[in-house]
Amino acid sequence: MDIIEVLEESRPGMIGQVRAAVHKRHLNQRTEQTYLHWISRFVLFHDLKDPDDLGEEEQRLFLSYLKEKIRVSRARLNQATQALNFFYEDVLGKQALAADFAAA
Repeated sequence: MDIIEVLEESRPGMIGQVRAAVHKRHLNQRTEQTYLHWISRFVLFHDLKDPDDLGEEEQRLFLSYLKEKIRVSRARLNQATQALNFFYEDVLGKQALAADFAAA
């Protein structure tokens, strides 16, 4: 299974929703791939729960895991943060993390 297919496992049609939001904002294909990757890892981290059931606390847990346990670079942490902000604001229409998590 490809990593982005986990989005379909958590909620059918989610990949299409993300892609539609990417195209609406005129983002390039590489950004789309990067965002889908991080969003998928986020959903997988939370055992394929429906993203609507995951809020700011779950975003913080995931980003803290990346920063403290996986020790991703600041650039990758920024990518993940931007992907989650995009996902929550532009795809789900919900509140995203207010600040840049990587700077904290």
